[in-house]
Amino acid sequence: MRREGDMRVLLMAEQCDPETVSVPLEGWSHSRAISGLTGVGAHTVTQVRNAEKLARAGAAAATFTAIDSERIARPMWRLEEMLRGGKGKGWTTVMALRSISYRYYERVLWREFGGRVKAGEFDVVHRLTPLSPTLPSAIARKCRKAGVPFVIGPINGGVAWPREFDGARRREKEWLSYVRGAYRMAPGSRAMRDAASAIIVGSRDTLKLEPERYHDKCVYIPENAVDPARFTGTGVTKDAPSPMRVAFVGRLVPYKGADMLIEAAAPLVRDGAVVVDLIGDGPEKRRIDAIIEREGIGHGVERPGWVPHTQLKDRLGRAHVFGFPSVREFGGAVVLEAMALGVVPVVMDYGGPGELVTPRTGVAMPMGPRGEIVERLRAALRDLADRPADVADMGARARQRVLSHFTWEAKARQVLEVYRWVLGERGKPDFGMPLPDLSDREFTSAASVGQAA
Repeated sequence: MRREGDMRVLLMAEQCDPETVSVPLEGWSHSRAISGLTGVGAHTVTQVRNAEKLARAGAAAATFTAIDSERIARPMWRLEEMLRGGKGKGWTTVMALRSISYRYYERVLWREFGGRVKAGEFDVVHRLTPLSPTLPSAIARKCRKAGVPFVIGPINGGVAWPREFDGARRREKEWLSYVRGAYRMAPGSRAMRDAASAIIVGSRDTLKLEPERYHDKCVYIPENAVDPARFTGTGVTKDAPSPMRVAFVGRLVPYKGADMLIEAAAPLVRDGAVVVDLIGDGPEKRRIDAIIEREGIGHGVERPGWVPHTQLKDRLGRAHVFGFPSVREFGGAVVLEAMALGVVPVVMDYGGPGELVTPRTGVAMPMGPRGEIVERLRAALRDLADRPADVADMGARARQRVLSHFTWEAKARQVLEVYRWVLGERGKPDFGMPLPDLSDREFTSAASVGQAA
């Protein structure tokens, strides 16, 4: 047993950017939270394009290494932009091409750190990003050979396209998604999972997709979290909203469902019960603008376009309800951000968002054909608009749920228990799954964190 507080971790975070959103921001937030744990000495290895941003965010030079893999990464990025079928589309194609540049990143990383891993300078090697389960890591086998535990995750993705939205899949240029599952047969995928000491899965769907023979290595920890400092109260009162402000945040692409939100809210906007704040931009903007004009609700729909993430808190914090009927969302970070601001989420009970929202903190609607979703969404908005006092209470509970279970600090402490497990210092942790209702005890983390081997 090592001395208390003496753990050395090498964090692989090729995507790690404090000035953007999505996976790169997650890589930064997660690595920073792990590095901030008492008694953990963590060193992050990222890509050179992130170096200046990490420095601007206050990361000490000694805490990270930015390796230069641009020789392959830059031409692959250009090829991605050519083949993806439009900005923000073709993500399956992008990930297939990104695997090439990622392999080179790992090769450069091992050239610099392989000797140190073999020499025992690190107790654990942990790949934080990329999150996709389709991208294998050759370093997993190298670590096993060196006798150093390799942890991967959270991995997330693979949520099946709902059969009712195959048209949206085609508009998204997701041609490769029809054969996406083939990655599980690739030798690199199997070799990584064979060699890994632990696989952190970020959603129930991802856990189901992992071959059963690896389930004894899997630990469920939801992918996303929030930094409370970024999402403090905005000073906007949530009491008795009239009209009720409903916000959407995201890329205006087919699967995000902004068009369904507009159609669902249209009669409520005409009645003066609801105002919609459509925050985002993308290829569906023209189509959505046409719906707004057809429904005659331009007076009740604000369209600011993209709002920088650093300013999102103030804009989103004005809302009472977060309308987000995305039909294929892996994680749902923006759902947690809305909840952290006391905004009541209305989401699909499919993919990541369905694991974040409970009946007392929001509304999670079952999947169905487009027309059914519009009707359910309209009914949910009307019901919330009719009971404003309950909306305020639900928002307060939503915020408390996030602050109790979905902060980066809480997540990092769970990851620490995974490290302790692979190092033989405790039994396998089980943090539970989100329960269907809020009792402030959705996770068994308090009990399992203290459990010794």
